[in-house]
Amino acid sequence: MSTHDFKLYIDGAFVEAGATFESTDPASGEAWARMPAADAADVDRAVRAAHRALNDSAWAELTATQRGKLLTRLGDLIATNAAELAALETRDTGKIIRETSAQIGYVAEYYRYFGGLADKLEGAHLPVDKADMEAYVRREPIGVVAAVVPWNSQLMLAAVKLGPALAAGCTVVLKASEDGPAPLLAMARLVHEAGFPPGVVNIITGFGEECGRTLTAHPLVARVAFTGGPSTARHVVRNTAENLAYTTLELGGKSPVLVFEDADLDSTANAVIAGIFAASGQSCVAGSRLLVQRSVRDRMLAILAEKARLIRIGNPQDRATEMGPLATGRQLAHIEATVAASIAAGARLVTGGRRPESHPTGNYYEPTILLCAGNEVPCAAEELFGPVLSVIAFDDEEEAVALANDTAFGLASGVFTASLTRAHRMIRRLHAGIVWVNTYRAVSPIVPFGGYGQSGLGREAGAESIRDYTRTKSVWIRTSDEPIADPFVMR
Repeated sequence: MSTHDFKLYIDGAFVEAGATFESTDPASGEAWARMPAADAADVDRAVRAAHRALNDSAWAELTATQRGKLLTRLGDLIATNAAELAALETRDTGKIIRETSAQIGYVAEYYRYFGGLADKLEGAHLPVDKADMEAYVRREPIGVVAAVVPWNSQLMLAAVKLGPALAAGCTVVLKASEDGPAPLLAMARLVHEAGFPPGVVNIITGFGEECGRTLTAHPLVARVAFTGGPSTARHVVRNTAENLAYTTLELGGKSPVLVFEDADLDSTANAVIAGIFAASGQSCVAGSRLLVQRSVRDRMLAILAEKARLIRIGNPQDRATEMGPLATGRQLAHIEATVAASIAAGARLVTGGRRPESHPTGNYYEPTILLCAGNEVPCAAEELFGPVLSVIAFDDEEEAVALANDTAFGLASGVFTASLTRAHRMIRRLHAGIVWVNTYRAVSPIVPFGGYGQSGLGREAGAESIRDYTRTKSVWIRTSDEPIADPFVMR
């Protein structure tokens, strides 16, 4: 039986939705909470509240510095309540408590960063070619923002949207994923406590047409910031044909990690393990393709296999656990089917490849390593969003680059080598929005995040991201005291 009830947060109030659904604990398979499912009327109410708040003096007349202080206060509240939010995220998504605790504690830094950035957004004076004119550009909030985030790393992915949007003076309707929305719905209380005026931030969740399409196609939405999969993103793009909303998309990846023979293999193995098996592989930047120089392939495989077998699988609420369950049963079924198809296509199973005997219930799957002949094997071609590492050997730099770039995705990549010159060559040639050298999965609010190709459009985080939540207004001022000449009198 579900014991927790969550509500929508619309126009500064916690309200019931048109319908509800049960959320399931991925570790036990049992329903634990009742979630609100926003229908089209709920979404319309949230968007209209955001639109009213956009022009209401309680928000519109705040100085940028005052907006920044509200963001900083929200960050402080998230830090104070990080343990509670982490426990909710772990319960609702299966992500281990060690990771949710560390990540949510760091999320506060995103709000502090954008809080400090709010009054650094500047316009420009333009040196126009007219002697009796002054011209300048103002940056003003773009309007109502529809922010759509998935269940994984949801507080951070919300922060890189809410932070710059609110710093710029926009108002937001934040849609949490129907898979594991608890921590974002709970965060609404902190938004309320921080003192944001009613309607500035609205937090909802719901399904498909009723919620997602209504939100992204709404005529009062001026900008859509979406994180999710490419197939859903295509629906979002089609939806925005209705309102011509400015859209940024942070999508999936099939990120390559290149390991050269001069790399420190033990150190590299730790980074590879963290890059694919942290969060049970449910990360858009997961290093799911390991490209390793043939001369060290077998040594690398042996090290990785040993480390993978030692990973402690267990209850995600237990701090001793190193890998928890997948978030949904359908994801588990998809991974099982793809691994089976990959082995049938010639991939060699090195370790894993099944549900652990120690956890017959829940959405658990062993850390899995497959040796593949190339990128054509299903597990090497598709984003699995799970703990599956595809290993492919290469002989030289040319082959490594060709294999790395042989994908529709281009979000992240890793390079492990002792050669600084080789690292710089790889940085130039890899088609990815992020290149980590001798490290993996490092993030910061200061550093932009985004990809190439099917990995999306636009960038999140960093100082430039706030500009994507503004539009420019050009201002002309005539400085001459002379009367304007009659345009119909010829001289």
